[in-house]
Amino acid sequence: MTTTDDIAARLAGLATDPADEGPDIVADLVGQALTRADADGLVDVAWAVEDTPIGPLTLAATASGVVKIAFGTDESALDELAATVSPRLVRLPRRLDGLRRELDEYFAGRRHDFDVGLDRRLSHGYRLAVLEELSQIPFGETVTYKDLAQRTGHPKASRAVGTAMATNPIPIVVPCHRVLRTGGALGGYGGGLDTKAWLLRHEGALLS
Repeated sequence: MTTTDDIAARLAGLATDPADEGPDIVADLVGQALTRADADGLVDVAWAVEDTPIGPLTLAATASGVVKIAFGTDESALDELAATVSPRLVRLPRRLDGLRRELDEYFAGRRHDFDVGLDRRLSHGYRLAVLEELSQIPFGETVTYKDLAQRTGHPKASRAVGTAMATNPIPIVVPCHRVLRTGGALGGYGGGLDTKAWLLRHEGALLS
């Protein structure tokens, strides 16, 4: 059985003369080390990049659930997680297999609701209350910022609702794309208005 010490010793040897082994061996050893570190509880935040029809998404999860989805390959999102959640952050796609599968199903039109656990620690106070209420908006339906303010018991808080949407750390799964301005205008969206329109058309909430 390969132990962490065995892997460290092999990696130390490779560091002095990597030509003796080759890139495949190095990748395998690093993979073993990361898997062992995860099994030993040394990885607090696992992340991966997933290709989707709306472009790459940076995904991150803790032991409690999905903590971050960012549009693109967003290094600033990883820096934020390292500062606010834990610096023990490792690229470990295997830990995100559940979310990646559900996203694939969503984009293929086979899934309307996400079942993955969520870690909502990046949202607080009224923003958290708004995002929890937002999670109740079904696939294919939309609400306005004003509607969402009323649903949270603060009918005059449309601006605060807008701020909650703009700072939503888990878009798509927590569907801020389903929130429109009064009158039907798209409003803003962190992934861009083209992406928001694409998601709404995908769900049948916006006609082509």
